[in-house]
Amino acid sequence: MGGFTADQARELAILSRGIGRQLGVLINRKGVPVMVLVGEQDGILIPELSRHRQAESRLSGLRLLHTHLDTSLLTQEDLMDMAFLRLDAVCVLTVGPDGAPRTCQFAHLLPPNADELPYQVHPAVIWDEVEFDFGASARALEDELARTGQTVAASSREGAAILVSVSSRPKSEQERSLAELAELASTAGLEVVGTVVQRVSQVNPKLILGRGKLAELEVLALQKNAATLVFDQELTPTQQRNVSQITERKVLDRTQLILDIFAQHAQTREGKLQVEMAQLKYMMPRLVGQNRALSRLTGGIGGRGPGETRLEMDRRKIRARIAQIKTELGSVRKHRKATRSRRDKAGLPVVSLVGYTNAGKSTLLNTLTQSDVLAENKLFATLDPTSRRLRFPEDREIILTDTVGFIRHLPADLREAFMATLEELEGADVLVHVADASHPEMEAQLEAVESILRDLSIDAIPRILALNKVDRISEETREALAFVHPEAVFISAINRPSLASLVERIKSLL
Repeated sequence: MGGFTADQARELAILSRGIGRQLGVLINRKGVPVMVLVGEQDGILIPELSRHRQAESRLSGLRLLHTHLDTSLLTQEDLMDMAFLRLDAVCVLTVGPDGAPRTCQFAHLLPPNADELPYQVHPAVIWDEVEFDFGASARALEDELARTGQTVAASSREGAAILVSVSSRPKSEQERSLAELAELASTAGLEVVGTVVQRVSQVNPKLILGRGKLAELEVLALQKNAATLVFDQELTPTQQRNVSQITERKVLDRTQLILDIFAQHAQTREGKLQVEMAQLKYMMPRLVGQNRALSRLTGGIGGRGPGETRLEMDRRKIRARIAQIKTELGSVRKHRKATRSRRDKAGLPVVSLVGYTNAGKSTLLNTLTQSDVLAENKLFATLDPTSRRLRFPEDREIILTDTVGFIRHLPADLREAFMATLEELEGADVLVHVADASHPEMEAQLEAVESILRDLSIDAIPRILALNKVDRISEETREALAFVHPEAVFISAINRPSLASLVERIKSLL
């Protein structure tokens, strides 16, 4: 027979009927049983199998044969177990009232990019008429994964990611947020290879996803060779730990992705301190058990930066380190306050650029002041505040300041960590709100920035709305925007002549 011997089937069936519970046996590719499982009457639980996996590039090397005490065949849960645990195959053996095996049904995963379902379920047959080479099937799947370059090898797993959104928000809002998450993932250095979306009335507190959707996610991750799952929502420590343990993949949420980008872009000591504090606050409730789920969180994307070596510290040491960072950031704030006082004495007005991330603030600063501040088409390219002098033709000077970009749904810990940076805005005489006129979500981005300005209690400072990247929009779009925002100044930050009207508006306000 194919995946098991006649003696194995008979013994499993009679024992299962005798104790009134499902029984299972995990069999390796040599046909040797390596684990016996005792379940309940209507289900069976399979433990962690990572130690049995021969290599990260392979399936588990095990097939499961287990009993059903009624006439039911393969269930969705059986197929989920096969996907989660990367089993070579799963077989169900129905058991008659007399303890004799009756029928058998089995399934196995298919190679990636299959047009149909990601697994094949074979028709039920009489238990001793199974003719299938399970070992050859598993080897063929692994060969196909290797041939297409989609192996699950550790060396090539890190960069591929699947984005996941589980929300009760309207579909359009969920799609917009997911598109922004894709930009964040790209900025962090991940390659997005797939997305999974689920709209729910209530989020699953243990797994965030429903079990069926989680199985779909695992199969997609296996096919796409994705080592990383990125959730658009902030996960609780329990959700992150459970999903990581079940899928055996690195699990990140939106907050962790933003933290990783901040860690990449922090240049000054102040910026690095702020990133470290936010990382430690995020990680502290996730240090339960120091298990393998945690080991997948540290290092690489989602775990790098100045706090990387501190993430495994215990809570007491983390609290002490956070207190120390707050003290150091307090010194930074005093230094900034002294710098602002000197500016006030010199009589130099301060104009601060604010806006959504990647709106073009750094490019505008460079063009106006002929500087070379880092300006990239990435989210959060600017993290540390940068100030430059700008001289007007009338021999008048101002200080022009670039700040970190804003983003929707920025977690409270992140906002608090960057208060030292954002306090620079309090001393501004004029705020220039730079927005990307070509972005389909411009209005939502405008509101997000205005909301943060209100939270910082600086929305009373005079400000100018500068709609940037007008070279990318049509004349009709420009006219429509001018109708909605009659007070706006239209600019192209890469085109110096187009900035004349903005400079005149700044001068008139000052």
